Parts: sequence; structure tokens; C-alpha cells
Amino acid sequence: MAWYAYCIGEKQAFPELARHRKPVPMESVHGVSGNQVFLYPASDLAIVVSEHNPAEALSQKSGVDHARVIADCFQHSTVLPFRFGTIFNDDESLRKSVRSNQRQFLTNIEKLRGKTEMHLKIFVDDCCTKEISRGASSETVGREYLSNLRETASRQRERQTRARAVSFQMHRLFMPLDEEVSCRLTESGKMVLDIAHLIERKHVERYQNKFASTIAMMRDCHMQLSGPWPPYHFVHRLTRLNNTHAAAPANAAPVVGTPAALQSVVPAIA
Repeated sequence: MAWYAYCIGEKQAFPELARHRKPVPMESVHGVSGNQVFLYPASDLAIVVSEHNPAEALSQKSGVDHARVIADCFQHSTVLPFRFGTIFNDDESLRKSVRSNQRQFLTNIEKLRGKTEMHLKIFVDDCCTKEISRGASSETVGREYLSNLRETASRQRERQTRARAVSFQMHRLFMPLDEEVSCRLTESGKMVLDIAHLIERKHVERYQNKFASTIAMMRDCHMQLSGPWPPYHFVHRLTRLNNTHAAAPANAAPVVGTPAALQSVVPAIA
């Protein structure tokens, strides 16, 4: 029997595993393809899985189901999410993978215990975009062409400087335990900063209040907040699995991030 894997949790967080050595169904929880979700005991860990037919293709809805199950488990335990599409061929491959990485899993759970991820998306007007585009499309040669290249490089540096300044300001205001930052341009001429902050779960309300005051202060930026989340962006820093027992299309590596399309299905956890 193949197992579809969602995440790894702490066995002690699930009382139903106290007297069982075999997989125990999670009451009223269904995962990919509507299959019953099980808690698979493995020493001090609980692997959250559901039965899976390898011939069955995964869909966009499967991704939503994957995120929803992880979010449900996060309400009870610190979790290490698996990458979407992680499948173990049978019980032996699942047990072997857990045994070979158990110490690392336990260490990572300890480091992430009591922590959660908040996600900021910041839209900043980019005044350079239109001018750069106009210069790049004109038929210029020689000295004028080189001048445009220098001007474009200068504006790119200005954009990078502005992005760093906004990122630094967010760090100073929110003071996270850890952070992941990325920046991109949109077709409408805005810079978008995606910032993931790792914070203590007990400080979520304080963080949300800080966000509300920050919106009022930074009127030149449009900001969006989502979370609390399982610590998707920070698991990959801690865990690197080299599992040859999981079936294609994915190995048993933890998830690095969660698609934006799935954000609405992850409930807030105070």
C-alpha cells in the first residue's frame, strides 16, 4: 500500500497514539482525493499520511487538500511539512526514511516548537519601470546607447536600494526570530516584496497589532498580511532529506513554501 505524506508531528501531541503501534485514523480529517488521514506512529514522531493510489494524478485541489491537512495538524503540534506530492511506496520505505532521519527530525521540531510564520506582501511603486522600458525599446546607437545602459544600471541600483531599505524597515519594526525575503517586479510597474517572518506563536496578536499601525505609517506602500502559518519557509533551512525510497514525482524533502493560491484554506491560529 502506498502512503501520501503530509507532515511530521510530535507523537505526544496526539493522545490517540498513546496505546497504538499501528496507524490511527484522525477523526473527521480527509486529505487528497477525500481519503481518510492517518497518524502513523514512529517512535516519538507521528507521520501524517493517507492511503494513495499511485495511478491517480494529483490536481490543484490536491494541493489545497495537502495544505489544509497540514494546517489542521499545526493546531495540535509543531509540524515539519512534506513537499506536495511526497509518496512512499509502502510501509517499509516510510519506516526506513523516518528511522534514518529521526534524530534530525526531532532536532528540527525542537527548534521550531512554539513558533509560527507570518507572511507580508508589500507593493511599492517603481517609478523606474516605464523609463527603462522606453529606453530599451528605442533605436539608439553608439554614445546614446551606452548612456541608456548606464542609466538603466543606475536605476536598477536605486530599485535594489529601495527594496533593501523597505526590508530593513520591516525587520526593525517587527523584530522576527528569522526571515526570508524575495523581491520581484510586476507588469503594472510595482515592486513586490514577499517577506516571511518567523515569530513566537504567543506573539501573533502583538504582530497583527504592529501590522495595523505599520499600514497607517507607510502610506506609500500597499501591504497584505497572511498567517499564522506552519513554518513553511524555515523548514528547508533545517532539514535536507536524501530519501531514495519515496516514489516519483517527489522525494521526501520538506516543503519550502506554500503556493499563494492555498493561503485562503489555512486557518488563523492564535
